[in-house]
Amino acid sequence: MRGVRKSFGPVEVLHGVDLTVRPGEVHVLAGENGAGKSTLIRILSGGYPDFEGSLEVDGREARFSRPSDAVAAGISTIHQELSLVPNLDIADNLFLGREMRSALGGVDFRGQRRVSQKILEELGLDVKPETLVGTLPIATRQMIEIARALRGDAKVLVFDEPTSALGDREVEVLFDRIRHLRARGAGILYITHRMEEIYRLADRITVLRDGSVVGTADAADLPPDELVRWMVGRDVDVTASSGSHVRLEVALSVENLSVRRGDGTGHMAVDDVSFQLLRGEIVGLAGLQGSGASEILHALYGSLGERAWGSVEVGGAHFVMKNPATSIARGVVLLSNDRKGLGLAPEADVTHSMSLASLERFSGPFGWIRRSEERREAGDFVRDFRIAVPSLDAPVRTLSGGNQQKVYLARCLMTQPDVLLLDEPTRGIDVGAKADLYALMRGWTADGATILLTTSEMDELLTLADRILVLHRGRIAGTFPGRSATRDAILAAAMGHSSEPAPEDAR
Repeated sequence: MRGVRKSFGPVEVLHGVDLTVRPGEVHVLAGENGAGKSTLIRILSGGYPDFEGSLEVDGREARFSRPSDAVAAGISTIHQELSLVPNLDIADNLFLGREMRSALGGVDFRGQRRVSQKILEELGLDVKPETLVGTLPIATRQMIEIARALRGDAKVLVFDEPTSALGDREVEVLFDRIRHLRARGAGILYITHRMEEIYRLADRITVLRDGSVVGTADAADLPPDELVRWMVGRDVDVTASSGSHVRLEVALSVENLSVRRGDGTGHMAVDDVSFQLLRGEIVGLAGLQGSGASEILHALYGSLGERAWGSVEVGGAHFVMKNPATSIARGVVLLSNDRKGLGLAPEADVTHSMSLASLERFSGPFGWIRRSEERREAGDFVRDFRIAVPSLDAPVRTLSGGNQQKVYLARCLMTQPDVLLLDEPTRGIDVGAKADLYALMRGWTADGATILLTTSEMDELLTLADRILVLHRGRIAGTFPGRSATRDAILAAAMGHSSEPAPEDAR
């Protein structure tokens, strides 16, 4: 890609970008949210045909009018936001748009299922090709998305935050596939905000900032501190903690919480779990993929209906896990790990996306919305969260993934919650935004809010949590004070190799 420029209306977002991906290399494209990474790969994958500059594939000039043109030229893209069709099965999704044909010209459904089964086995996925995608957890759907892109013989593969919803086992499977593709001679363009992934995979790194290339360097010649300075233009510390704000007052009490799986088997995702959260406390839920952490958050939010039961108190008063509206009214709000499917309304503007769960607060007589107050508060969140938006009227779909995540988080905070349930809160946001968010979370707890979070990033868990509850197959297998927890101890408990916590530690 040479001299690539792209504008939306009068605003130019890419300013003459040059980028070269070589055969047999992993080239990491790094930068803050809003730096232009997503726009650049949408041009490469045929999503934005109207741009200035040139694009060459295998030394030949190319111009893609639609995504299918890019696929035909050997460019396959795994986007950060899933594009699967939930009411189709896995096999239909894997072959969507590229169906196998029978001798009579119809779709060879049996052949598609046979090939799909082989693909699923290669990725270590214990699911059947005829399973509806909409019934799968987000991590499995992410692997299906990856499998669809890997099916074929692409010359260039683009990965946009592919591990944001994956557990450790799935990440290792993906990295093995990437190493295989690199050895085969494919060029890999890889986008991630996770520093450890960059230095595990990258041969070269290109950094974008504000739509321009800051520089390109071999990974071995660009130490992490310098990479962060290239990305954000300043030194950033994401490990610092301002200390605990825990108060000896119970904010949330959970007794004998159980959740039945949603796959129709009747098996339990969460089995008789009890714990308490104190006001001002940040408690982390750790565990392997499928341990039940997300189900606990959704149950407390009331989004699982009769699949969840148990005794819950909020602020000392009985609480019924009825539905999300009831939970929000009681000061309990969830940030889901699936912001596209369960969170944002992509066509809504930034202001409405933030206020959607708080409209009652902005409603005047006869239900009229006080627009000036709504916009003023949305503007405050844009400033405090450093959300890169052209205006408060911009559709959320036009924002980068990280900025969409910030808008979603602002919606949760606008409800003025007492208990925040955060499922992968930093998914897809850059290192500078993470540091800002960590500081904000400590500020919220200082003001008396309580946070229950789950994250696949161990460093994040150890940095933020005052206390860590480790889950193993839907039960609490260990409890650790955040200040003394170790990776090894958490992993051992998550794998079922730790004794049950002492009663005084379980609170």
